[in-house]
Amino acid sequence: MFKKILFIIAVIFVGISLNLGIYFFYPDVAKLKKENPVKTAFMEYREDEWLKEGKNIKINQKWVKLSRINPLVIKAVIISEDDKFWHHEGFDYDALQKAIEEDIKKRKFKVGGSTISQQLAKNLYLSPSKNPIRKIKEAILTWRIEKALSKKRIIELYLNVAEWGEGIFGIEAAAHHYFGKPASALSAREAAKLAAVLPNPRRYNPLGSSKYVINRSERIYRIMIRRGIIIPDYEAVMKEPDEVIPDEPEQTENPPSVSKDEENPGEGVKEPLPEEKKIKEGEQKEISSPAENEEKFEKTVN
Repeated sequence: MFKKILFIIAVIFVGISLNLGIYFFYPDVAKLKKENPVKTAFMEYREDEWLKEGKNIKINQKWVKLSRINPLVIKAVIISEDDKFWHHEGFDYDALQKAIEEDIKKRKFKVGGSTISQQLAKNLYLSPSKNPIRKIKEAILTWRIEKALSKKRIIELYLNVAEWGEGIFGIEAAAHHYFGKPASALSAREAAKLAAVLPNPRRYNPLGSSKYVINRSERIYRIMIRRGIIIPDYEAVMKEPDEVIPDEPEQTENPPSVSKDEENPGEGVKEPLPEEKKIKEGEQKEISSPAENEEKFEKTVN
């Protein structure tokens, strides 16, 4: 009996090892230097959901080069999702530690604190499942993506495949859907609103009246004002030559209607922004006139 148990354990161990080991070699992440993904694993996951639910929704995505995305958008998204993006090698260990400690307190396995590189790995190749095996696969793929691609290419990929609403993928589709303009023409406040909903883009609407979106987008905007857009890391990366000029994959554009009704914040909402604790409730000394400050701020990138 004991031998049978040992055998079963050994078979399970070998199976898990093989299942994980393949991700050190497959898929070929290096090809992302020269190719834009036409459809991601996460998009396919959503399509399966819609089919099961009987929803007639199609992917709305339009690929756009990083040079055609307003730098304000890049700044806002990084502040919202991964404030250490330019410095880390794929993982934010401080955020990961806090997420694990929170999971232990709540006796749940979520392990948040994902960086932009981790989110890209999940979106491109995996499902949104939160089980430990999937998280290990994500870590392997993140490590490979960081080794194979530049930060400039990683943020370009992320902005083009991130989900921004029911059926809406990528910043260009999101900009047209919510604001009726290309990503290159988005203002600082519009960029902050789009960045604010990324933790849960199907729950929150950038144009809605949710206090969560209003407060979070305002905080992101204040941090953008405080820091300015021209920082050494940003300048250095953006001056790098493009790795490739790939053709834009064609996608069916048939955006579904998005309700402006909001729900209360819940699962999937990230922790407060790194500088949120420094901003007192109602603090206005840096933004006495929002319109005037935004105009001055946007001049720094022109």
